[in-house]
Amino acid sequence: MSEPTPFTHTADGERLGGLRCGADRPGGATVVLLHGAGNGSAERLVPLLEEFAAHGCRALAFDFSGHGRSTGLLRELSLRRRFEQAVSVIDAHARVDGPLVLVGFSMSGQTVADLTRHYGDRVAALGLCAPAVYAADAWDVPFGSGDGRFSELIRAEGSWRGSPALEVLRAYEGRAVLAVPGRDEVIPAAVTQAVSEALAGRAQFTHREFPGARHRLGLWFRDHAADRREFVAAVLAGLGEGGWTATRAWVAKQLPEGRTVTGSAFLSGGWSAQMRRLTLDDGRALALRSFVKPFFRRHAGGLLGREAEILRLLAGEEGVPAPALVGVDATGEHCDHPSLLMTLLPGRVRVDEDDVGPRMDLLAAQLARIHRVVPAERPRTYQAWTSPERVAAPAGAVWERAVEVIRREPPPYEGCFLHRDFHPGNVLFTGSGAGVRISGVVDWVETSWGPADLDVAHCATALALLYGPEHGLAFRGAYEAWGGRCSADGSAHLYWRLLDALAYVPDAAKLAGPWRELGRTDLTSRVLGERLEAYVRGLLERYG
Repeated sequence: MSEPTPFTHTADGERLGGLRCGADRPGGATVVLLHGAGNGSAERLVPLLEEFAAHGCRALAFDFSGHGRSTGLLRELSLRRRFEQAVSVIDAHARVDGPLVLVGFSMSGQTVADLTRHYGDRVAALGLCAPAVYAADAWDVPFGSGDGRFSELIRAEGSWRGSPALEVLRAYEGRAVLAVPGRDEVIPAAVTQAVSEALAGRAQFTHREFPGARHRLGLWFRDHAADRREFVAAVLAGLGEGGWTATRAWVAKQLPEGRTVTGSAFLSGGWSAQMRRLTLDDGRALALRSFVKPFFRRHAGGLLGREAEILRLLAGEEGVPAPALVGVDATGEHCDHPSLLMTLLPGRVRVDEDDVGPRMDLLAAQLARIHRVVPAERPRTYQAWTSPERVAAPAGAVWERAVEVIRREPPPYEGCFLHRDFHPGNVLFTGSGAGVRISGVVDWVETSWGPADLDVAHCATALALLYGPEHGLAFRGAYEAWGGRCSADGSAHLYWRLLDALAYVPDAAKLAGPWRELGRTDLTSRVLGERLEAYVRGLLERYG
């Protein structure tokens, strides 16, 4: 293993001390390690530097100004200066004909995102170790001595939520590894969760926890060789192939003899999984669902296994336009992530405000038809998505009454076949105006057995948030006009409606990420919160 060689680089009015290691070969990857704030330095990253070099990479680490062997004062450093110093080092010492791998610790999570925006497609892989992200207003402010403007900005409650770094990570499509310590006394859990969800949007993403570690993962990797090797191997997996190496190989085995995939593109509108359109050489298209988020990956065996069973069942069901199953790897035994491959149905998700009335009527008719499916074997019994104890409702009489309604035992019901996640985001439409039609119903991972009221409730909540409470309140009538049957007991129906609606308290905006991606930028947290409260009030007035 080659020894790190010191170098000095002049940038931003400072002399920056650095270390480089590994072969400088044409087309080879350059890995840049970026230390955290405070007493962070390149020196403590030497074992990691050598590990990347052992994998054939050219590896660089340097001290930001005010750190280690570099000149300058830490209080004069800023996020902007960190970015500019890193750009100067990379432009001078990284190969331009090979992939760039960025690994950042703590504060350098922000710097990695800044560099990813700057270098674009040149960045092939990210390693984020207990990363921080910051509000845009803090980017150009000197750090000071801990009691100045920078500290005030980053300590403001939730200031990080609008960080441009999260937008960069949501759009990133390369390899990404998020390394999380078992206990992080510096980075709030909500920040780590936001970074994880951002990377799960499009990246070939792995979330890896190191239970015994604390915040300073650079020190942990220095002292724990096995974890260090695992982290490096994960970051470099599939490098140069855009990631998804195992999934690509698995997909190829599911295709008809002689067919190949010629193109891949993301499909918008998903939340729980990454969805891709795969175009075959004969022009046909398939859809690939992959569970990347840690929660859904843990439960993928049940979710994707159930969806595969339901798609087989619906293959012979007239009037329910579901995809046809092509293949499933529910546990990720063969793929990079648990995945399901199916036919791609025509049409698109519609959440715009045109043709709302006709589309709501079509949704009602389609849901009534789904409820008439009679499976040879019942799917699992429905699961509630909230409970009185889990509802973090705002103060107020409306919310108190609503929560009190769901404190009772679930009312008796006549069960039926439920989609369980039926709403406009899981329905495809073709045409417009008088010609609008439903062309597909997707996302069958939550299919259950339970009261029809619960499916009605879920779709009604989504309609209320998308278009206003009056649309959610009207959906039951449209459903019953198509032969659907809800509970005749108003108090029982109210229970199921509120059991669904209260799952989005206090943050109705969590449902709207994919909707905003599809153009509904008007659906702000305030708008959604007001609509949800008005909808709940309307339910209490009508059925309470």
